[in-house]
Amino acid sequence: MEKNKKTEPVKPKKESLIDKAKKLVDKADDLLDEKVEEFRKTETFKKVSGTLDKAENYVEGKIENIKQSGVKEKIEAFTDKTESKAEEILSKVKNFGKKAGEKTADKLEDIAGNIRKKTGQDKKPGNV
Repeated sequence: MEKNKKTEPVKPKKESLIDKAKKLVDKADDLLDEKVEEFRKTETFKKVSGTLDKAENYVEGKIENIKQSGVKEKIEAFTDKTESKAEEILSKVKNFGKKAGEKTADKLEDIAGNIRKKTGQDKKPGNV
């Protein structure tokens, strides 16, 4: 009985725009992968890869040389020496400032005394 039923022809589903875009992206991805593989097999790629490997080895070697030369320790020692020298100079500047202040105060007292003498006030204020 089942055979007698008319089956409706199956209409193909209309493909959506998103499905078409996905297929296109997949095809583009496959094409890119294929072209990349082809490029990797070329002499140019092999030469560039070799050159990059050599450059990488050279840079790594120079970095290792710098590490072994003790530059870091030398810079730290220089920094420590500079810091101690700066502290020493600052201490000298402070002492100079104190001495200059004391001398200036003494000079001002002498000038004030001279002015008092000239104006007839021989006694210092507070010493009545």
